[in-house]
Amino acid sequence: KDILNLVYIAKTYGLNEVADYWEQVITMNDHQKRRFAHNIISTLFNTVSGKKIAFLGWAFKKDTNDTRESAAIYVADELLNEQSNVAVYDPKVEEEQMYADVDYLNTRTSEENRAGLSAYQDPYEACKDAHAIAVLTEWDEFKTYDWQKLYDQMQKPAFLFDGRGLLNIEELEEIGFVCYKIGSGKE
Repeated sequence: KDILNLVYIAKTYGLNEVADYWEQVITMNDHQKRRFAHNIISTLFNTVSGKKIAFLGWAFKKDTNDTRESAAIYVADELLNEQSNVAVYDPKVEEEQMYADVDYLNTRTSEENRAGLSAYQDPYEACKDAHAIAVLTEWDEFKTYDWQKLYDQMQKPAFLFDGRGLLNIEELEEIGFVCYKIGSGKE
């Protein structure tokens, strides 16, 4: 959203090349969100239909309930298009905001969004019986979870996609998770 403001300001001052540059940054960011979702799909044997994917985080960034331009919205949209069941835990974002965010994209009906996306007040419940966990906001509390407990209650193989580079992947792999971390080369 800050980059969108920068594009607007650059265009206002007639700095069209600058605006074009930053618009391309936005295009690349959008591509990365779709790529993250498609990586989940391909890793889960090219189908997420009927599979539960747990999202840890919905907010744009930690310590806020601001969801504008949050990656979670776009990743959820792609997964919902593939008939996935998206289970979300975020410590500050309300359930109705999550529905409003996916409804805004107009890719499915409100009813379809509510059937495919569920919000949870407890991260362990959100992850229970999930095929994969996707970390989409860098909340500090995620680092303190009992990851063994989360692993034990998931479908196997248990996949974890760290979209924020927040977690200790080596420790999670020792538990048994199959991990993918953005920016690590293993994505």
